[in-house]
Amino acid sequence: MSLVSLFCGVWCRDSAIEALDKIGGQSTRKAELLLLAARAALLAGDSHTAIARAALAVRLFAGQRRTWWETHARLVLLQSRVAAGRRSGRLVADAAAVAERLASFGAPAAPEAWLLAGRIALGLGWTADAERHLAVAARSRHSGPPLARMTGWTAQALRARTAGSGRGVLQACRRGLGVLHDHQMTLGASELRFRAAARGAELAELAQQASLASGGPRRLLIWSERRRAVLTALPPRPPADPVLQSSLTAFREIAARAEEGRREGRPIPALEREQRLLERDIRSRTLHLRGDTPDAFAWFDPERLLQRLGDDTRLLELTVIDGRLQVLLCGQGRVRRFEAGRLTDAEAEAEHVQAGLRRLVHPGAQARLPLVEEAGQCLEELLLGPAVAHLGSGPVVIVPPSRLHRVPWALLPSLRERVLSVSPSASSWLSARETEPPPGGRHVLVRGPGLANGGAEMPELADRYGTSKLLKDGDALVPRVLEELDGAALAHIAAHGTFRADSPLFSSLRMADGPLIVHDFERLDRSPYRIILSSCETARLTSVGADELLALVTALLPLGTAGVVASSAPVNDAAVVPLMLALHKGLAAGLSLAEAVRDARAALPDDALHRATGWAFTAFGAA
Repeated sequence: MSLVSLFCGVWCRDSAIEALDKIGGQSTRKAELLLLAARAALLAGDSHTAIARAALAVRLFAGQRRTWWETHARLVLLQSRVAAGRRSGRLVADAAAVAERLASFGAPAAPEAWLLAGRIALGLGWTADAERHLAVAARSRHSGPPLARMTGWTAQALRARTAGSGRGVLQACRRGLGVLHDHQMTLGASELRFRAAARGAELAELAQQASLASGGPRRLLIWSERRRAVLTALPPRPPADPVLQSSLTAFREIAARAEEGRREGRPIPALEREQRLLERDIRSRTLHLRGDTPDAFAWFDPERLLQRLGDDTRLLELTVIDGRLQVLLCGQGRVRRFEAGRLTDAEAEAEHVQAGLRRLVHPGAQARLPLVEEAGQCLEELLLGPAVAHLGSGPVVIVPPSRLHRVPWALLPSLRERVLSVSPSASSWLSARETEPPPGGRHVLVRGPGLANGGAEMPELADRYGTSKLLKDGDALVPRVLEELDGAALAHIAAHGTFRADSPLFSSLRMADGPLIVHDFERLDRSPYRIILSSCETARLTSVGADELLALVTALLPLGTAGVVASSAPVNDAAVVPLMLALHKGLAAGLSLAEAVRDARAALPDDALHRATGWAFTAFGAA
């Protein structure tokens, strides 16, 4: 069973199963595909689909007398039932029986089954049974594959929590997340690192719960940062793969032809099939890349952050514990904690605000403006709670969980007039602050195809900077664009962005010869110091399994980029032009990206269209 097959997604498994049914394919292969589809559905949070697929796989494997496969399918079936909210003594017994059988095979998944039995028993209040199962699972923490050792440390953390030892919980979580970090750093593909991080979600949450119960705000901040560091780990750059580059070139060509066919209204099923095959090939090759031997993990130092923030700047790190937002307010030499609203309520209100912004970017929506502003007030109460009263008057840095990165933070009343930036973590903000700009101050301007206004800001920007590096029309080819972007001080890219929810690492910016994707940026020796993306939804992120960030902006920040300006909502191309010109005017005057965005927003006409456009853009990082 390959990792490639596991992570391609539920849709391709179901397609393969349907194809096997139509041509009378082997039932052995169908059973294996069903098991993979069940695992993919479980990872995607679709427990009911996972149950159906795993149950059918169990029946097929049993009929084929393939005991090893049947037992692994039973484990996935039990995990899916628990994910669907089921708890019973029968499930405890079934999980223990599966664990015994897996152990008899010498399967690395045996500790996972013991952990499942212990977790179900804890949910039922059966502490003696839970301790017995967890103790067996915890034996794997000192040997075996990395994920089995992580499972063992998770079991040990649960044992310590049941015994009332907060110190024991934190010690087990520290060791388990250390194993995860070392494992991640051997993986060359971002997608695999993010998927592996999902296995550490429970450890991180246990540590945060223990910190909230027994420690001060600083300890909670340290563990919040530890979690984010594991979730956004960037290993050393893997070696170049010529075959992968060839596949990327073919992918761009096919994707460009498919896009042209869509615009012309022609049917393109053959092109879409070929594009999917190329995507699977690219993913396959990246999943097999290897990182180097990792260095020791560096713990986050709150004192270093507080010194850098000084007396004026406030950093608000939002972390989620038991479904509720905890706001850690850092500044003036101390860390304070405030409790805000529930995450689910904040997500729902953020979607409501996004819908309002989408309406405002069309002419004639002025009457809706008060409703959107009122929604912004409600969203602020849910997100920041009583911390709002302690923001002071200086700059603000927001560090949200990934499920809240689409929030248009500038719409919140207390943040509208401020110098505001967003960062994936406090550590990444510190790193961005300490990143030096490259020598030479080279500027690159790129205009992609199909813009409604033709990238109207570009000629004036080219005159302002006196740059010959304006890539447009046939010159805006991905290889040429990447060559110019490498090591630039400032890159302004006017191109339509596409967010791929099914495969975020294929989120892209459209160039003349096809999409410029996240994989391409990872090939740069150094990403541009500052990047401005004046296109739709280029800042959009997605959560994968736990709290991981997968999209263009968070791929750029660890690669040498100190600051990015991008939109988190659809924008009106014409209204973007005055915002971009004002933004560059501020940069030319020596302002930071966050300062320039604030001043550019204030310089726009005071109508719904331009205000919505200003709110949609956010400064990420610290440049």
